[in-house]
Amino acid sequence: MNLKPTIVLLVATAGIGGVNANTPRVQVNWAPEQQLSEVKDNPSHRGWLRPKDWEKTLGDYIAQRAEHLLPPDQLLQVTIDDIKLAGAFEPWQGPAAQDIRFLKDIYPPRMDLHYRLTAADGSVIREGTSRLRDLAYLQHTVPTSTDQLRYDKRMIDDWLRREFAARND
Repeated sequence: MNLKPTIVLLVATAGIGGVNANTPRVQVNWAPEQQLSEVKDNPSHRGWLRPKDWEKTLGDYIAQRAEHLLPPDQLLQVTIDDIKLAGAFEPWQGPAAQDIRFLKDIYPPRMDLHYRLTAADGSVIREGTSRLRDLAYLQHTVPTSTDQLRYDKRMIDDWLRREFAARND
């Protein structure tokens, strides 16, 4: 798939184990906004989070969390092909509810992504695609948080732990 990213997030770290100081350890790319379900399903850009805002926030979050899980000599590239944030807008609820994201079981967070984990020398350690879904997102306890993206971040954390923490212990 030849998609040009709309956002590229680079996290640089000091040179360790053959990794150049200018080499990003984690890179997050996004498919063009018009191809993302969250943008297509919300053409009026309802709510206070705009696409550039949640893309940057989630991209930063993935990079920061993955950085702590990866051994110092590994690099990770993640491309988000599609995303639907937890909850949805229900404009039929009336004018007073236009910017309210309703959290219901029928609106789970989901994300489709492709990742490539490489060694410092460029050799591919592992590559794959993942379809993240948290169908029971409302049944999981979330610490008292007002973070609008808390359910999406928890889904990302679960994936990162499953995919990288268990394999790198």
